[in-house]
Amino acid sequence: MGTFLIVLAIVLIVAAVIVFVVALRRSRESKPPAARQDPLRFAATTTFGPQQLGPGAIVSHGGIDHVVRGSVTLRQGPFVWHEHLLEGGAEPIWFSVEEDEGRLELVMWVRRNDLQLQPGGAHTVDGESFHETERGSASYTTEGTTGLPAGGEMDFVDYANSDETAFLGFERWAPNMPWEVSVGKKVVPGELTVYPAPPPSPA
Repeated sequence: MGTFLIVLAIVLIVAAVIVFVVALRRSRESKPPAARQDPLRFAATTTFGPQQLGPGAIVSHGGIDHVVRGSVTLRQGPFVWHEHLLEGGAEPIWFSVEEDEGRLELVMWVRRNDLQLQPGGAHTVDGESFHETERGSASYTTEGTTGLPAGGEMDFVDYANSDETAFLGFERWAPNMPWEVSVGKKVVPGELTVYPAPPPSPA
């Protein structure tokens, strides 16, 4: 009698395991597949904070979609501004984003290797007269592809035309490096559409 009860118990346990496995398999098979995700599900915005702009973001301007290859964050005391390397047009563009006394200043810059200029005094470029507005030094950090080290110290001298819609900039990323010269044009948020950078991948 004891042997019969043991065998019966084993049979019941095996049957219960089989029923559980079959039920689990059916529940998995009935579960619908995960929906496909829109790779551009991050809504188009005209927000220019560090959470929106960064490597992988897309900036649409003048009918051209530019991808952000890399970003530079610059700090001078309490002041912070950003420069983003955009590619997608005929030549790379640097897009600077700065908040000055509550106003958002957006400028598209193009490197001008043809200009053999040094900071100091007034300058005329492409028929436009520029006067110096600011100079100083800043610390910086980078992410993505910028052609710069991961961080360091840099010097800058900024120029503007009379109505501050066009700009001339000098940047030097190390004391022994030559000045890089760029010309810039002011843009307003309404001229741009931004598809924010995707969130960082989990470590």
